[in-house]
This record gives sequence, C-alpha cells and structure tokens, in this order.
Amino acid sequence: MTSSPSVQLYTVRDAVSADLQGAVARIAEIGFTQVEPYSFVERADEFEKAFADSGVTAPSGHAPVIDSDEPERAFAAAAQLGIGTVIDPFIPSDRWQTADDAARIADRVNDLQVLAAATGLSFGYHNHQWEFANKVDGRPVYDFFLERLNDDVVLEIDTFWSTVGGMDTPALLRSLGDRVKFLHVKDGKISGDIATALPSSESALEVPDALAAAFKNQTPAGQGDVDVAAILAAAPHALRVVEFDDYAKDVFDGVAESFAWLQENDK
Repeated sequence: MTSSPSVQLYTVRDAVSADLQGAVARIAEIGFTQVEPYSFVERADEFEKAFADSGVTAPSGHAPVIDSDEPERAFAAAAQLGIGTVIDPFIPSDRWQTADDAARIADRVNDLQVLAAATGLSFGYHNHQWEFANKVDGRPVYDFFLERLNDDVVLEIDTFWSTVGGMDTPALLRSLGDRVKFLHVKDGKISGDIATALPSSESALEVPDALAAAFKNQTPAGQGDVDVAAILAAAPHALRVVEFDDYAKDVFDGVAESFAWLQENDK
C-alpha cells in the first residue's frame, strides 16, 4: 500500500447530512487519515473545520464540474480544503452511447484540466459500469474517451463498477499504468441485475429499485466477488479509496472491516 487509504464520504452520507463533524470524527476513529469528500462546494467551511478537528486531509474530492457553469467555484473550494485533485463522479449512461459522446466529454474534461491546473490543481473523472458496458464497434465507449483524453487528466477507477461493466479490471489497470491515481475499493455480488440497472443520478434516492437492492449486496473488501487483491496488485501506486454505494448493515462497521482488510492484505 502506497499510503494510508482514503474513504469516500458519500459512503456515510446519511451521517454527513446529520452531523458532518461527527461523521468525519468517526471515520478518523477507525484509523483513516485521508478522506474524499463529495458535494463540498456549498459546505466548504464546515468541511474545513471537520478536517482540522479530526486531523484528516483530503487529497481528492468529488464535485459535478463537467456540467457546471461555474467550475471555478469548485476549484476555489477545493483549494480552501487542500484538495489536490477534483474528480467529477458521474455522467449518465445516455451520454456515453457513441464515439462522439465520448469525444465531447473528453474535450470538456481536457478544458477543465487546463482550468484546474491554472489554480494548481488536477482534474479527473470517475467511472461507473456503463462506460465499459456500452459498446461502440465492439469496444467499450471508455476506450474512445481515453483516446481523446490528455495525458495529464487524472483517472479514478471505480474497480467494482468496471468489473460489473465486464472488464478484467486488473488488466485494465495495468494497461492504464500511472494515469490511474485513485482506486475506488469496493466489493460485492456481481449479478445481471446490477450490471443492467442504470441510475439517473448519483443520489441513492434516485436509483431504480433493482439497483438500490443490488447496492445492499455490497460487502467489505475481500468478502465479495471482486478480486480486490489482484486489482490492488495491478495498481500499487494508486491511492486506495474505500467506498460503499450502500450497505445492508452498519456502514461504519463495513468501512472499518475494509480498512482492516487493507491493512492486512495490501502490502
């Protein structure tokens, strides 16, 4: 493991909504010294205080910048919080249908990386399953995105969703090399239902019932169908970011189990 793992705070979003400072403190008590916040722009002052009080840092953060008319606001909030890389977490499946779709997204991401770099930051994109499951001429549409993408754009690979999308994720990571700076580490059951259900947004309140139920089948690292050990071995340089989209049990317990598994198995 290259450094202490991080955790995507969307995992504990209910706790964050109720008591941001308390939620971050509980994450720190588990042993995390790094976190990946989401929707931090409107609550930057609160996040700043929570991070300082709990002694955590945020090397990366999620913000919906690709569709924003004011991306500078996200970059300014990131700078305030010490976030080095802003990552857009979600462009829905209906905009990943053709090579032209992928080119449009890549061009926008390239422009945002230039804007981010002007403020000393990096910019990147986080996948779901459809970027791999959606095919153009028999190839994942993500391939066309990569071909158009500038080399300085950061890739964060959600290793659960790439696996659900049909990829050999260790092979994918080896092919991408050091372009991948962050890995979302999650595990669970891989089934047809979860592979074909498409959420309309990242909000857990706006996903189809089949997908919401499938989220509940996510597990701590090492307890599901994903070959997490092989994935980590394929990208030893990338920061590990623990995440659950949802969890049937106490999510803080699940996060703690994933943290313990990484401490034991990610050498």
